[in-house]
Parts: sequence; structure tokens; C-alpha cells
Amino acid sequence: MAKIIAVTNQKGGVGKTTTSVNLAAALAATKRKILLIDLDPQGNAAMGCGVLKDNIQYSSCELLLEEVPVAEIIVSNRQLGFDLIPGNADLTAAEVQLMSVAHRERRLADALLHIRDKYDYILIDCPPSLNMLTLNAMVAAHSVLIPMQCEYYALEGLSSLMATLKSIREKINPDLYLEGILRTMVDSRSRLGKDVSDQLLEFFGDKVFRTTIPRNIRLAEAPSHGVPVLTYDKASRGAVAYIALAGEMIRKDKAAKK
Repeated sequence: MAKIIAVTNQKGGVGKTTTSVNLAAALAATKRKILLIDLDPQGNAAMGCGVLKDNIQYSSCELLLEEVPVAEIIVSNRQLGFDLIPGNADLTAAEVQLMSVAHRERRLADALLHIRDKYDYILIDCPPSLNMLTLNAMVAAHSVLIPMQCEYYALEGLSSLMATLKSIREKINPDLYLEGILRTMVDSRSRLGKDVSDQLLEFFGDKVFRTTIPRNIRLAEAPSHGVPVLTYDKASRGAVAYIALAGEMIRKDKAAKK
């Protein structure tokens, strides 16, 4: 059965979609079966996988509104090596419609019941806000992965996100846990970044991934070509970092099963 991970941070521009797409590619490179779900109305994860968000027949909107079976929404791409459920602006309308239906926070969890045995990992790229879409992701997920830049404003947002995680665990999804905090856009020359990184390690310990994601031009260029950085330039520092992250996650999961 798939391990479901919500990739979330209510602060935009922290590398959330970059992490979702490139971690999916890195995990797929280990011969594991991966599904990436784009729950962001901006549809950037879909675009980063070469899927034009305005041309898709079905999206995660239809999934949440239960209008189309999940198997008909999945886009398979042999070049990517993993499956995708794309997202687009229709998700904004879906969020509004969900407000008036019963069990609205469980729509994604219920849909994934039908396919989770087909995958090893399901990654959910959440929007940069704590809304009904993010709530659906966190109710469906086993764990939450938080990408964040090492800056002080990010620390403030992190405390709010941890409070939300605690609330969801107490009220809806008692098994939800913190997969880890991923330091992104790391500049080794920055004293501020080092100070914030040290604080994260002090408060969260081994919940902070040892792997860090550097600032990397090739990583930034890859989405404009519609491919993960592993396809665009597998020797780049960005690609190597996400391969390392995938390896670290797999080792942790194996250790937890022993």
C-alpha cells in the first residue's frame, strides 16, 4: 500500500512544487511506483511535468467533486517514470463547491482508497495556504513534508503549520505525522541561513532532513522545459540533492518497518 505524503507550506516560494516534482522523479528512478497529485490551482506541478494545464481533460477538481473515477484522471508518461493527476484553476471552484457537501475534508482520502495499492508513494503538492484543498491532502496523508527556506519569516509560518498539524491529528487524522522539514534554496555562504538552520535542528532534531536543496540554476530552469531536473540535467547539484533526499526517505522507511 502506498505511503501518502502531503508536501505543504502555507508560505509561497519555498520550493514546494519543485520538491514535489523532483522528489517524485527521484523516487521513480529507484524503480518505485509513484503518483504525483497536483492540488494547487496554479497547476505548476503539472506544467513542471510537461502537461499543459489548460488542455487537460480531467484534473484533481473532478477527483474531489467525485465527477470522474480516479483511474480516468491519471496521466501516465513513460519519459517521466511516474504518474500524475494534474491540477488547474478549476480547483478554486472545487474548493467553493466542497464547502456545502458532507464529509468534504475526506474526498481525496476516499478517492485514493481505490488506487493506493498500485503505488509505493503518493505525493500531494498542496497550495500555498491552509484551505480546504490542503485539509483534504492532510486528511488523506500518512505524513507531511515541509519544504522551507532558512529565513526568519519562514520560522513564523512553520509554527502555524505545526499547530494545524496538531489540530488535524487530534480531530480528524490521528495517524498523521511529520515526515520531515526540508531546507531548500540553501546558500552555504549565508550566516542568516546557518543561524535558522541551527534553530531548526535544535527544535526538531532528526525531523530535519540531513539532505539540503541548494540554490541551483539547472533546478530553476527545468520547469520551463516541462521536465524534472533529473531529466534536464541529472549531473546538476539540484538533481543530485533530490536523489539524496529520496535515498534518505527510503532508508528511514525501511528502518521504521524493522
